[in-house]
Amino acid sequence: MKLKTALLGAAACLAFAPAAFAERGSDGNVKILYSQAVSIMNAYLSGGTKDIEVGSLVLEPLAGYDSKGEIFPRLAAEIPTLANGGVSADQTSITWKLQPGILWADGTPFTSADVVFSYEYCTHPEGGCAQGAKYEGIASVEALDDLTVKVTFTGPKPNPYTAFVGATSPIIQKAQFEACIGAAAPTCTEANFAPIGTGPFRVTDFKVNDTVELEANPNYRHADKPKFATVSVKGGGDAAGAARAVMETGEFDYAWNTQINPELQAQMNAGGKGKFVSGFGTLVERIEMNMTDPSPSLPEGERSTTKHPHPILSDIRVRKALSMAIDRGLLVEVGYGEAGRVTCNLVPAPEAWASDNTDCVNQDMEGAKALLDEAGWTVGANGIREKDGVPLKLLYQTSVNPVRQDFQALVKSWWNELGVDVELKAVDAGVFFGGDPGSPDTFQKFYADVEMYANNFDGTDPEAYLSNYLCDKAPRPETQWQGENVNRFCDPAYDELVRTFAASTDPTERQGIAKKLNDMLTKDSYTIVPLVHRGRLSAHSNSLGGVDLNVWDTELWNVEDWHRVQ
Repeated sequence: MKLKTALLGAAACLAFAPAAFAERGSDGNVKILYSQAVSIMNAYLSGGTKDIEVGSLVLEPLAGYDSKGEIFPRLAAEIPTLANGGVSADQTSITWKLQPGILWADGTPFTSADVVFSYEYCTHPEGGCAQGAKYEGIASVEALDDLTVKVTFTGPKPNPYTAFVGATSPIIQKAQFEACIGAAAPTCTEANFAPIGTGPFRVTDFKVNDTVELEANPNYRHADKPKFATVSVKGGGDAAGAARAVMETGEFDYAWNTQINPELQAQMNAGGKGKFVSGFGTLVERIEMNMTDPSPSLPEGERSTTKHPHPILSDIRVRKALSMAIDRGLLVEVGYGEAGRVTCNLVPAPEAWASDNTDCVNQDMEGAKALLDEAGWTVGANGIREKDGVPLKLLYQTSVNPVRQDFQALVKSWWNELGVDVELKAVDAGVFFGGDPGSPDTFQKFYADVEMYANNFDGTDPEAYLSNYLCDKAPRPETQWQGENVNRFCDPAYDELVRTFAASTDPTERQGIAKKLNDMLTKDSYTIVPLVHRGRLSAHSNSLGGVDLNVWDTELWNVEDWHRVQ
């Protein structure tokens, strides 16, 4: 979609700007390549990391996390704490003071009303929000004055930094989105593709699953930032092509998520035009088991473990057998080398929060076969197991990516050895992670038996992340298919433990509860089958300075400081 704007272009803004703005935009254009093309700029309507990250060039939260995982203020004047009185003594509320004088890109004042509206937008009962877990446990959000917002929780909340913190919980402009609340949210195309933000850039052109063009925000609060006048974000292709465009041809300045094998990395390093940057955070490549019947022929809304449980995967013995058959060490070797580690955990880091679960480390093919025998799945004449005349056949989907296709081929071979008939499906990443409620191929709709992808969480506390698997976070028509509980896992005991986790004040106790929640999803139920703890791997040109890889928030977290070096 071509967006028309009445705003001045970046060059005009610079030409007529006062002297204090002289350095803004002095470094021209920076080109960024996302092999997973951007589908929308509104993080609340997409669970895709690529949409959240590129959207963060425009939309900002009250606070974020730096490259060390430490919280710092963005739109807030300071971080509220118990010590400074911003967090109440009983830990039932947090009061945010906003920086004075901040303007939206259209020149209007940013106020507490916009913060309150962002909460109302994501929690509207008739709408769907991909980041609903960030607002779990909140009783109210109120504006005390134009620059003060009070968030009151339903009980003590020792980790009050969930709502409005990190790229997944940004502030959107009330004036722009006021008519886009509830069921109308996905229909507001102009607002979702070109949100008015407070960040360093603003959208000038947006083409779905293709390109995003941006220019320096003339009302950005730092007079000498951003250093680049314009940003061009290109999407599509694959990870290898993205890495090559930086490391070998020099066509782009930055390539996100260059998920390529170690051999290719070594070859591209020889190109001499750029460098790879990497770091371990909380990113886990995993297989999600569908707990419901995925048939698209079922009436919408009928996808539940009670009405239509999965005809095969509802048996934990089948899920466990599928996990036991996987050689995770070989997956790491083939796909990541030193940039990957075997993991059995959904939350692999920080270390203090990671369970000691190692049950999945070693492949056990014979044990897996015995489990399927016990579950009544017998091998037929064609080598495929069956039960009550039903063949053990699974549709296994993921996004288009060379490493993921390698993983699919390997996992299929192991599952074939078990006697499982496996059909593979690869979906364009822009579509798979795009969150379009009209598409049958999104990871949220999950019209497959198993699917593979990776994601992570903001910061170092996994409370909001583990809240994604609450029963009410399952995507469904009423939420425009938004929600992170994509496998429709639903366990009242899990929900209750999440509530206990949110109210726990002792750090050691919190870490212990997080480990139990992790284990309930993984080794206790095999609903989630972790494969690889992935290091983030991206690439930037030798001429791009200021890059500081952040594994705890968006990789573009400090883009206003990126600059051109000779």
